[in-house]
Amino acid sequence: MYLVILKYCQGMTQVFCIGELLIDFVAENQGDNLSKAVNFTKKAGGAPANVACAISKLGGKSSFIGCVGKDPFGGFLLDVLKNEGVNISMAQRSKTFTTLAFVSISEDGERDFVFDRGADEELKYDSTIKTEFKNNILHFGAATALLGGSLEKAYGRYLFDGLCNDSFISFDPNFRSDLWTDDQEAFIKKCLPYVEKSHLCKFSLEEALLISGKENIDDACTYLHEIGAEIITVTLGKEGTFVSTKDIKQTVPSTTVFPVDTTGAGDAFIGCLLYQIAKLSNLKTIFNDSDNLLKMVAIANKAGAITTTKFGAIAALPNLEQLEA
Repeated sequence: MYLVILKYCQGMTQVFCIGELLIDFVAENQGDNLSKAVNFTKKAGGAPANVACAISKLGGKSSFIGCVGKDPFGGFLLDVLKNEGVNISMAQRSKTFTTLAFVSISEDGERDFVFDRGADEELKYDSTIKTEFKNNILHFGAATALLGGSLEKAYGRYLFDGLCNDSFISFDPNFRSDLWTDDQEAFIKKCLPYVEKSHLCKFSLEEALLISGKENIDDACTYLHEIGAEIITVTLGKEGTFVSTKDIKQTVPSTTVFPVDTTGAGDAFIGCLLYQIAKLSNLKTIFNDSDNLLKMVAIANKAGAITTTKFGAIAALPNLEQLEA
């Protein structure tokens, strides 16, 4: 799970990303059955890192707050973020080994992966951060932070801090089935407070149906709005993104590409969307500006699509020139 705080400075975005930063060992074009993969390539991963880099590559400012191990992999990860222009001065390091993920990718870009969780769960709450939250954006994701440890405790406190400081709350559950095989109900229960307090929620179709308990996207969005979410985006892969608000329910088409790796596409999408929202002089105008929201989602779809055309999430994230081309 991760937290992103976007602060406005003369149209620029200051981003503080909190949560997991990990190593992806990627088996490219070896099928989507991890048990049969043979060769792996080391890449930087983790949803908060991807979002931070997505915003930085688009010209925004971003900082990462999270925990990696005091090992060569942790050093590698921090160097990758630093080289992408992300501020790593607030990152924490632990004696626990850096979190790892093993990913196998088929020729059509589909994935099979497992986690070996390590240092990310040891992120400690920093009370000094809450002074930055006022009137800014907090983005929460749930890939690992709802699994316990000090990271989960920190996230609950950051949500409270954001609500007390009139923050714009965004949430992405980042559901990983292999992490919740035996207790999906616990995952749903832990997600609901974030859905309830969010101005913007980003789901995959699987996540929207799972958390809502509904059988179709319309009913799922209706239920999630009733809980509290004001703007809902449901990413549908090559079909685009379903956008739901009090005024609209509409699918925004995606950009046609030939995908080789879908890793990080959702992070590129939400990073690009938040980057655009953060440039608004008044964030909450987006609640009543459907036309502008749909235009933003179309651009964010493009960012997500571009990311699938290369291996590795961070390396594939588009810069502003590529996005506008």
